[in-house]
Order: sequence, then structure tokens, then C-alpha cells
Amino acid sequence: MYKNKTIYLDHSATTPVDKAVLKAMLPYFSRIYGNPSSIHNFGQTASIAVSRARKNIAEFLNCEAKEIIFTSGATEADNLAVFGVVNALSKSNQGKKLHVITSAIEHPAVLEPFRKLEEEGIEVTYLPVGKNGAVNLETFKKALKNNTVFVSIMYVNSEVGSIQPIREIGEIIKKINQDRAGENNKNKIYFHTDAVQALNFLNCGVKYLGVDLLSLSGHKIYGPKGVGVLAVKAGTPISGVQLGGHHENNLRSGTLNVPGIAGLGEAIKICGKNKEKNNRNILKLRNEFVARARRLIPEIIINTDIKNSTPSHANISFVGAEGEAILIALDLEGIAVSTGSACASASLKASPVLKAMGVKDEIAHSTIRFTFGRNNTKAEIGAVLKILPPLIKKLRRMAPKL
Repeated sequence: MYKNKTIYLDHSATTPVDKAVLKAMLPYFSRIYGNPSSIHNFGQTASIAVSRARKNIAEFLNCEAKEIIFTSGATEADNLAVFGVVNALSKSNQGKKLHVITSAIEHPAVLEPFRKLEEEGIEVTYLPVGKNGAVNLETFKKALKNNTVFVSIMYVNSEVGSIQPIREIGEIIKKINQDRAGENNKNKIYFHTDAVQALNFLNCGVKYLGVDLLSLSGHKIYGPKGVGVLAVKAGTPISGVQLGGHHENNLRSGTLNVPGIAGLGEAIKICGKNKEKNNRNILKLRNEFVARARRLIPEIIINTDIKNSTPSHANISFVGAEGEAILIALDLEGIAVSTGSACASASLKASPVLKAMGVKDEIAHSTIRFTFGRNNTKAEIGAVLKILPPLIKKLRRMAPKL
């Protein structure tokens, strides 16, 4: 173990809460405990914190504060985007079969709602990705149909870090919508992106991207768990999927998580201030790690496209060693990594993302995802690379020969 300290390299799963974020949250657990929907002073003081956070998030996303809908996290935000928009469009297009598009490597919070829509009679296209883990624009264009009304493509894949051409897709959709308007076609295409893994690293302005809806989560940006946002462009047809009140423009019933919202508002403010500096530092660490790993460990495959990924990700297959065994062995040394998405970590199946990229099952099973954060150091990278080569060598010797 590195100087009796755990080395955390799983920032794609979650990030530690920033000290300034925790400080911003603490008053709303005890001293300022009112319900923000209450009219009395206790409630209105809490409501001010919610409004402040809403303003911070809107500034970061370059949208209006009224377009920010607070949720319990990105899973709820994704579900609200998919079901909310498609349900609303189904009501206004009764009797017409609708077509929607997503990619084969989306987070389950998007894929599973699309599968549910498919069961209900909606036509769904699941776009393939190339070996670099990215959607091809020509393939996307060919998938579009006259009855296409909704598209959801994630900005950054959580497993390999591949960046999708969201802005370019947004331009394509904008052009189609302009043509449709000229033909009096009321079936505009609405565009959603899950930007959870992009927020720390990329431009997430909704106007820049050309999206109508964008999902994000607090715990990926050094904020709290249990809070997220769906940004919904004004005029987007969407119906609530959670009933029981009139919160968040009637789209998300439930008492607001004031401490979480206050923390998210502070986290996104910090994220916006320090993005470029953090990106440079993280990129330097990631690239050094990958380069040295290539030199020190034979027969490894870098699944992350280093030229088209976030600076955080390094998805590596250690051929001949079992991924779960590597993870456990590293954990015993005080090094935290993952074998893929945290939401699918209990599954023994080969990663659907790697399979979609053309990676064979036996290679996918030998894969570890290293994701770096702003608190990691060069000394930590050195410590990991001192432990990793002999560990892989040992596990390869122990592996059954086929």
C-alpha cells in the first residue's frame, strides 16, 4: 500500500466530495432545514439556496434557470428525458408509428427505457460504434427516417471515455428540423444527451451542443450523490413520469433535496472555474500511466482511443489475466479501480460496450478501467506501476491454460 494510503483510480464511478462543496451543504442539514415549497421564512431561506444553485447550473450549461429540473440523479434524469418526451410525442401523434434513435453503448439508464419503448411499439434504432467507441456520422444520417422524433446519444462513454460527435449530430438534426418546418412537418426531432461523464472535461453548453435535453449528476463532479439535473429547452414537449405534486414545472414531483442541490450548485461552479487546469494535469498523468504500462507490461491492449477521449480514461485489457482477479488483487494493495461501469459491476457478462467495439469476450474479461481525477499525483501513478507488472505476471501464470 502506498504510504498507508488508498490510491483511488475509479473517478468514472464516483468522485470524492470537494471540501468547499461539503461546507456549502452542511447548513441545510440542520440550521436551514425548511422545505423550499413552504411559504414561511424557514422554507423561503431554503428556497433561496435552490434558486442560487439553479442559477449556477444554468450559467454553466448556458441556458435559462427555468430550464433546470432537479432530479435524484442522472438515472432519473435520463428516464424523464426518454419517457417524458416520447410519451408526450405519442399523445400528439396518435395513430402514427414513431421512430427513435440511440447508440449501442449507452448507459443502462438510457438503453433500458429504449427497450421498454420498443416493447410498447415504438421503432428503435441502436446505432453501432466503431473500434474507437464512437458513433459514425454517416451511419447516423442513414438511420434517420421521416418519422424519427427523438435521439439520445451520450456525450462520453463511461467505460472507455470515447467522446461522441454531439455537436455535429446536433447540426444534422437542426438542418432536418429546418427542412421539416418548411414542409409543415410537425414531427420535429428532439435531441437528448447524457453528459454525466463529460461535465468535468468538455464544453457542455446546450446551445453549443445543439441539444434539447441534457442530463448530469452531482457525484461525478466532486459533488454529492443523490442529486442530478435534466436541462429541458423551453418548448420541448415533455410529460412528467413521477406523480404526486407540482414540483419542478410539474415534471418531477417530490420534495427537493436542498443539501444535495446546494452541493451540486457549488460543485458545478468549481468545475467551471478550474476545468482547463485540471484537464492538463489529469491528461499528463493518464498519458504517462498508459505509456509506462505499455513499456512495463507485455500483451496489453489499450481500448481507450487516446486521441478521442476524456483525459481521465484508460481502459486496458491485460491479455491472459482475469479482470475480476486483477481488481481484487489491486484492492488488496489499496488501489481502487473497476472492470467497467459501476452500475454493471455485479454482472459477470463481458462488457456490452467492449463487445460493441468488436472486442472478443475473452479479451473483454481481462479488462480494467482506470479513471484519474484531480487529486491524483505522479507519485501515486509510480506506486501503481510498481505493483501492477508483477501482479499481472503472477495472475497470468495462475490462469488456466486453454
